[in-house]
Amino acid sequence: MSTDPTSRKPEPTRAWVIHPELTADRARRAARAALDEGVALATALPGLVVAGSEIVRLAKPHPGHLFGTGKIDEIKARLEAGEVELVLIDGSVSPVQQRNLEKAWKVKILDRTGLILEIFSDRARTREGVLQVEMAALSYQRTRLVRAWTHLERQRGGLGFVGGPGETQIEADRRAIDDQLARLRKQLAKVVKTRELHRAARAKVPFPVVALVGYTNAGKSTLFNRMTGADVMAKDMLFATLDPTMRGLVLPSGRKVILSDTVGFISDLPHQLVAAFRATLEEVLGADLILHVRDIAADETEAQARDVEAILEELGVPQDVPRIEVWNKADLLTAEIRTARETEAARSAQVVALSALTGAGIAALTAMIEAQIAEESSREVLRLGFADGKARAWLHEAHVVESERQVKNGWDMAVNWTARQKAEFETGA
Repeated sequence: MSTDPTSRKPEPTRAWVIHPELTADRARRAARAALDEGVALATALPGLVVAGSEIVRLAKPHPGHLFGTGKIDEIKARLEAGEVELVLIDGSVSPVQQRNLEKAWKVKILDRTGLILEIFSDRARTREGVLQVEMAALSYQRTRLVRAWTHLERQRGGLGFVGGPGETQIEADRRAIDDQLARLRKQLAKVVKTRELHRAARAKVPFPVVALVGYTNAGKSTLFNRMTGADVMAKDMLFATLDPTMRGLVLPSGRKVILSDTVGFISDLPHQLVAAFRATLEEVLGADLILHVRDIAADETEAQARDVEAILEELGVPQDVPRIEVWNKADLLTAEIRTARETEAARSAQVVALSALTGAGIAALTAMIEAQIAEESSREVLRLGFADGKARAWLHEAHVVESERQVKNGWDMAVNWTARQKAEFETGA
């Protein structure tokens, strides 16, 4: 066993989570559920241990300190007693408020946006994901008056918000940030171009795309793995999946679709990330069918569903794209509630209750997908000349040919295809 002190695992950072509840906001979420989500976000970041959490009720936020003087002193005593090094505020904190709270409490302050950016930085694996997180982080940090910029030249993970070697408070050089953003945009443009080439290659076999969307930790990756036999990381953790994953799925009829797993949505998602991950979520924008996966056992399941729909609208997903609501985690419900939910779901052709963990209800979902895809297909007979060999090959590769007959000047081809496939054929074949 090594005695080299540099090989020791660093001590976890002790964090305290505060959810400011603005009592004047009638549209606010339930404070306890919001705090639980804030704690879950904190535990999703490696190297942190949550020493405590609390709800602080505010009539309105103090412009310079967020909280009143008495509350600041009260919290300070708890932070000192708990040897807390980092306070995570589950809400928006202005640069001035952040600076003043750090000065008063002698700890680092991270707001909800900063924490989500940290998690995304830790989880992003693809080149595009890494670049997008960097850009979102720079856009966010550009608004901070005093931050650490060590991550601009780092050789390791993390954004430098939480801590690490060389974390010193220095004045932000906005020109340096803008130069860095310009460089990242050029790199991202190259990566996006490569993705477009890959997408063009996939378009030659244009199977319908079925996109999984939903609130983070709703069980999308578990469902994805269950349906495709893939091995995508699926943990009881917020943002377990960041980079998009696509796999082929053969339906009971033999028809093939492409199933796409995506990053989970969350309430108050930083607008920088909505913009930065727009390209990552483009598979949703071009999907033929959307599966909205919901954690039906969560207390906030209705609010979470509204948040997902709001983000889909912000992303520009057309309202006319067919959707199926997947009520996941039915196994966590009591028998009485589960029966009620299953009865409720059975009343709609667009809702299914299931458990991705146990597999119960998966057959009903695949049948629903099959029915939805089938509804969108149509039959036509095409006349192709002998010179149209490329187009004929495309139709066979797309598995849309039901029969073909050679005639005097070429082929009569009976095809069964979706509107998407027809459009791809007319533009590319």
